[in-house]
Amino acid sequence: MLATVAGFAIAIWAFGATGWASVLEAVGRIGIGGFVLFCLWFAGVFLLLGAAWFAAAPGEPVRHLPLFAWARMVREAASDLLPFSQLGGLVLGARTLIAKGVPQRRVNSALLVDMTTEMAAQLVFTLAGIALFLAAVAGGAEAAKLRPLIFGGTAVMLAAMAAFFVAQRTGIELAGRLASRILPGAADAAAEVSEELRAIYAKPVAVALAFLYNLLAWFGSATGAWLALRMMGVPASFWAMLMVESLIFTLRSVAFAVPGALGVQEVGYLLLAPIAGIAPQTMLALSLVKRARDLVLGVPTLLIWQAGEARAVMAPRREQ
Repeated sequence: MLATVAGFAIAIWAFGATGWASVLEAVGRIGIGGFVLFCLWFAGVFLLLGAAWFAAAPGEPVRHLPLFAWARMVREAASDLLPFSQLGGLVLGARTLIAKGVPQRRVNSALLVDMTTEMAAQLVFTLAGIALFLAAVAGGAEAAKLRPLIFGGTAVMLAAMAAFFVAQRTGIELAGRLASRILPGAADAAAEVSEELRAIYAKPVAVALAFLYNLLAWFGSATGAWLALRMMGVPASFWAMLMVESLIFTLRSVAFAVPGALGVQEVGYLLLAPIAGIAPQTMLALSLVKRARDLVLGVPTLLIWQAGEARAVMAPRREQ
């Protein structure tokens, strides 16, 4: 909650320092139709993300693909809109699949594989952004401010990836044995997840597909931001926006404890605006449009999810 309040205060400061009137004027240029298209584009990105999670669960019937896409939307909505950081989104997304009858061991194992391939895809996406960043700037005050953030963020992301991968290999069963002292059966559940993980990683095609879909989703997200600027009438370079979005997501990853990266995203856009050759108010307008998209897609998703949870709780009572 403290991180949410602090991030919100920083975001408000960023908009106020730039000028609310100019930011809102830029937002208005996208229009209702443009905003609807922007939201539809990201609904397509969620299909890619759902396909990545589905690919990481070989053996699931094809008819479950929309279910995985829906669970991915729940996962993202909870991470962006609820004060639980990324962990809450992961729990809600996994619970959504389990409630629909997907075996728990498969859900948890596929989630770990999906997160691993998503991180690997983000690394490729980030490296592309760094290459474009280095090609775009040779020096200057803006570049000097950003270099420590960019390279530090990339280093943190690499360390997190390494730790996450090692934890999958050696940490799950150990955690299960420790947890079994409090929760009976935890060791057996952890052993089942480890066994399922080995089975998934033994299918390189499934893992490669999960990586490919996640990579396409990263580039699709950057393309959506570029389209939003074009609909605002800003002739932004696609490559400049690819650089900006890859580095913004790197900063968001480092600030994973802040729900929705409140404040981090806005300050990142302000720092990157001069390098991308785009007015700061326009970049903040893009951030505001993205926040509005999160609300338009996320709030109905959470309400529908909550209604489903309520029905699941009430059903046994009706039977009694």
